[in-house]
Amino acid sequence: MVDLALLGCGGGMPIPQRFLSSLLINYKGRKILIDCGEGTQVSMRLLGWGFKSIDVICITHGHGDHIVGLPGLLATIGNSGRTEPITIIGPEGIKDLVNGLRTAAPYLPYEINIIEAPREPLKMKINNGIYFSKAEHSDLIISALELEHSASCLGYSLYFNRKPKFDAEKAAAKEIPKIYWNRLQNNETIVNEEKTYLPSMVMGEKRKGIKLSFITDSRPNAEIPPFIKESDLLICEGTYGNDFDKQKAINYKHMTFSEAAQLASDGKVQELLLTHFSPSMLEPEIYKDRAEMIFKNTIVGFDRLIKTLSFKD
Repeated sequence: MVDLALLGCGGGMPIPQRFLSSLLINYKGRKILIDCGEGTQVSMRLLGWGFKSIDVICITHGHGDHIVGLPGLLATIGNSGRTEPITIIGPEGIKDLVNGLRTAAPYLPYEINIIEAPREPLKMKINNGIYFSKAEHSDLIISALELEHSASCLGYSLYFNRKPKFDAEKAAAKEIPKIYWNRLQNNETIVNEEKTYLPSMVMGEKRKGIKLSFITDSRPNAEIPPFIKESDLLICEGTYGNDFDKQKAINYKHMTFSEAAQLASDGKVQELLLTHFSPSMLEPEIYKDRAEMIFKNTIVGFDRLIKTLSFKD
């Protein structure tokens, strides 16, 4: 299962009881952070999931409400005793942005690897950390999509793979020695003097994984629905709740609740979680019906909302 916590659901500026854009994902004890607005560290401290095991940080864009919490967080991660490298992914220009912010955190006990505007999905393995992988089977695939905002901005889709079930009958029929079964289940190819045994020789049909998509900040466009298609959860900006504010959304390249709901419907996702609320919208939940009229399975976010996504048999 995949656990996630919406650390901050605000956009623009923090207000009492609402920090700025940030999402923390926990899978197999390792963590991925998407965005790092003001208040991220406070929410993480209150949440109690720890800092040391953050392996990947995905930044959507360089506006302050999505990134200014980063230098402080990097320093705290260093103070937690981490020495392994951290990967930061972001849009075009992210290297200069991170290097600029790091003037406030110049001395870190770990390396930072920066990936700018990835063109291909990033395949990763998870084993006491998240590592890039060229293996056929990857535990995690992170994809990015260029969005339509006033700055270069990426949406993210994370797909958590699930291993096929082990097929004992298949292994026995191929006369594979039992001493190799466990290693083959763990995706290890066995080569001995007589024969080569592949993991595919003992595994059954592929099983559906978990897909999580994160879209903020952006206007709706035709590329988003196929990118988020059949997500178990879509976390999407809803800067404006009232449809009367649609012109503001157009001017500032954001979305209304109803526009986010239409994307969820077009993308055939399972559930929609709205976030990134304008500081002028003090009670976003009163506009929930604007989204539900289009996409019923909608949640209005709040700071430190926790959700668990489970694999389905």
